[in-house]
Amino acid sequence: MTKQQTARVAFSYITSISCSACGKFYPVTQVNTYCPDCQAPLLSHYDLEAVRRCVDREEIRSRRRGMWRWHELLPVQQPENVVTLGEGDTPLLPLPNLGRYLGLSRLFVKDESSNPTGSFKARGLAAAVSKARELGIQKVIIPTAGNAGGAMAAYAARAGIRAYIFMPKDTPHANVEESRMAGAEVMLIDGLISEAAGMAGEKARQEGWFDLSTFKEPYRVEGKKIMGYELAEDFDWTLPDVILYPTGGGTGLVGMWKAFAELEALGWLNHPRRPRMVVVQAEGCAPIVKAFQARQSFCDFWLNAHTIAAGLRVPKSFADHLILADVYESDGMAVAVSDEEILKAQRLLGREEGIFAAPEGAATLAALEKLLDMKWIDASERIVLFNTGSGLKYLP
Repeated sequence: MTKQQTARVAFSYITSISCSACGKFYPVTQVNTYCPDCQAPLLSHYDLEAVRRCVDREEIRSRRRGMWRWHELLPVQQPENVVTLGEGDTPLLPLPNLGRYLGLSRLFVKDESSNPTGSFKARGLAAAVSKARELGIQKVIIPTAGNAGGAMAAYAARAGIRAYIFMPKDTPHANVEESRMAGAEVMLIDGLISEAAGMAGEKARQEGWFDLSTFKEPYRVEGKKIMGYELAEDFDWTLPDVILYPTGGGTGLVGMWKAFAELEALGWLNHPRRPRMVVVQAEGCAPIVKAFQARQSFCDFWLNAHTIAAGLRVPKSFADHLILADVYESDGMAVAVSDEEILKAQRLLGREEGIFAAPEGAATLAALEKLLDMKWIDASERIVLFNTGSGLKYLP
């Protein structure tokens, strides 16, 4: 008999959510945002022992491609509530030409540009909007530097949920138009995403919109964590040595570290050594890098933030303590790169590998070159860069 025949099978094995600071638990059947006592993000928990008994990691390979083939480890409890546009299962591409150029034998990019709406934001918003639908939420709001807004608008449209978006006026034009095309109401504001967040929060409180800001609800991180599951599967149930991740709000980095812990608990890793996680930020907005260099547990608000990489222009992440804790635990690093280095790396990635990366994704290549100069990375290590979106979305 199969594992599925010998034990009760659930669509999701989520059991609870808890505060990442004080540990207080909250029910998954109620609408939650973040811990009111600690002002800290909530994280989901699963009955991993039951998953281990009931789910075969190899059987997951045979399922229909996409993020939701990992549904037992996602927060939506009823399959009819899943809202999907085909997100997930993005390619892990070897970079042989860049590898030769840099003297690296095992260099890869996880190319998230093939997701719906052209970026990795589709993963987190698919999970968050699906759970919002399951909880009966009728209208959602978000502040965004661009790609998260377009993704929320698309999934909200598919779910039949109203969407409202606050964006800085200098958000890339493609993000504004895709959001409006999907029926969202878009408010362009003077200022950065931090000002947009304040306006979105105020409107949410006054008018009953549900705020899908990064880490101010529990479920975007669950969609992003599937990137970690996909990496393990792609590397035949092992993990790379180093992951370079462009970090604004940090949902993907925190999510992947959570995925690696879950994979270890499930016994699904053939060699349970985790990667060293590298935060990549822009020199014009590098609060995590500054805090890391000072060995702090939290970030200070970054004043006068500026960079061509809109997704990195986040003066302070709501989950700064989680990002830093994960980097420290992984013996990782935090690196800042200039806009000039980002543009140079973007051209290099295009010329050598034919990939038109978003500036945020190109920043990881620029950071890799710095780490090689520092001799922090060995030439034989298995290294993964994350390209989080398509460069086409940043064209004027």
